[in-house]
Amino acid sequence: MTTVQAKRLSPGTIDAELAKRAKRRIADYLTSNPDAQQIRVTGELAGEHALVLPREVVDLLAFILIQAAQGRGVNVMPLKAELTTQQAADILNVSRPYLIGLLEDGKIPYRLVGRHRRIRYEDLLDYQRRDDAERRAAADELSVLG
Repeated sequence: MTTVQAKRLSPGTIDAELAKRAKRRIADYLTSNPDAQQIRVTGELAGEHALVLPREVVDLLAFILIQAAQGRGVNVMPLKAELTTQQAADILNVSRPYLIGLLEDGKIPYRLVGRHRRIRYEDLLDYQRRDDAERRAAADELSVLG
């Protein structure tokens, strides 16, 4: 497996108003064509060939547009991607040394490529879900005591 760079859309890259209008058009189309598995996208110029997209791709595009309209950035990354320790730390919003501690404690699986650690994106998401569940449980426990 190779290390994959996320496709990143920084906040403010897309005009928010344009994103809102595009999202509305996509939502209207998907609502009025609930059984469409492929969506034809055409340009305004005569003679242009239509671009045919799977419905799932259009759903993903709609999600990206919603985020852009709200001024949020978006990362798109394959689940099978392998991350560097810095990329994984950035996703978890922790320092790289803290992430290394999680790896060495066995909380997140990794593999070595030479002397470099690689973390599967799926494994990172699994850790994030477990950690979130543990935090919620601790907060619930505290609210019962309080």
